[in-house]
Amino acid sequence: MSKEVHTKKYDYLIVGAGIFGSIFAYEAKKRGKKSLVIDKRNHIAGNMYTESIEGINVHKYGAHIFHTNSKNVWDYINQFAEFNRYTNAPVAIYKNELYNLPFNMNTFNKMWGVTTPEQAKSKIEQERKNSKIEKPSNLEEQAISLVGKDIYEKLIKGYTEKQWGRDAKDLPSFIINRLPVRFTYDNNYFNDKYQGIPIGGYTQIIEKMLLDIEVELNVNYFSNREHYDNIAEKIVFTGMIDEYYEYEYGILDYRSLKFEHEKLSVSNYQGNAVVNYTEREIPYTRIIEHKHFEYGDQENTVITKEYPASWSKGDEPYYPINNDKNNELYRKYKELADQEKAVIFGGRLAEYKYYDMHQVIAAALTKVNKEFEE
Repeated sequence: MSKEVHTKKYDYLIVGAGIFGSIFAYEAKKRGKKSLVIDKRNHIAGNMYTESIEGINVHKYGAHIFHTNSKNVWDYINQFAEFNRYTNAPVAIYKNELYNLPFNMNTFNKMWGVTTPEQAKSKIEQERKNSKIEKPSNLEEQAISLVGKDIYEKLIKGYTEKQWGRDAKDLPSFIINRLPVRFTYDNNYFNDKYQGIPIGGYTQIIEKMLLDIEVELNVNYFSNREHYDNIAEKIVFTGMIDEYYEYEYGILDYRSLKFEHEKLSVSNYQGNAVVNYTEREIPYTRIIEHKHFEYGDQENTVITKEYPASWSKGDEPYYPINNDKNNELYRKYKELADQEKAVIFGGRLAEYKYYDMHQVIAAALTKVNKEFEE
């Protein structure tokens, strides 16, 4: 039997220079494979991209805080950067009242003056009973049935309505199936064993992954699809799966975000990396002060206001809307994807799934192992 001859220039065309595509390119290179990575943006690293401004590593697409319970994932990412001990402890502001998140004894003490877990549990239970909600039919009823009206009105309602662009009564209850409630004085937002921020920002991680790998930026795969489809044996696609299939079954829905970055001539603007604004009347959901991620002592500071936005075709997609309609639509696209022999789909957009960074890493390594049968 004659040996198969590969005539194409690359083993893999990787569409998207975010973490999924970059891990795949890095792991393929370790195995002697040649890849071309392309991205429509003018930079690598996708939404993890950090840019140095005033000596501060600014998270240009919102706060990215690394956390995982997986030692394998933690050890993997630590190959590429040293992480500090940053622990996410956001605060929420409602009409100039400040509360700790997630909901914990500090929150309950500020809200009701209680000091013991027993008192807090009793107060929440009383509020639940007062609500008289037996079967929650929407997000508002679900939240009140979980934590009571006070917490819902001040810390959930406005924030959630801004996030989704709809009244809480018009949102399905499943969005908020459970809420993190802790009866300890612990402001650590994540329960994960491993947490931190890479010293020097996230972009360096992707730079190291893509070292000595060909990268083309400001390139839209769909603008020159025939060319790109013919230069590699296989494609790793991390873009929107419905766009890949030319919206054959329809358009999947997303929520989008807008970011407003600002340099300020003060050394410390808000005293915390992340401050949520839970009033509906304030248009942004949070302000990020980036220097606090790395305990910076720079003379000036950089803040980012994060605004939720509606999404339409052509906008930047951030959060998939995993309701019944979209999940059914995605299922049809996935059936097409599963039949592909020379295309690997991965990442938040290609799998129409909300992924944190550690989950993308785990998913990418799983796809790598499957591809190379390890």
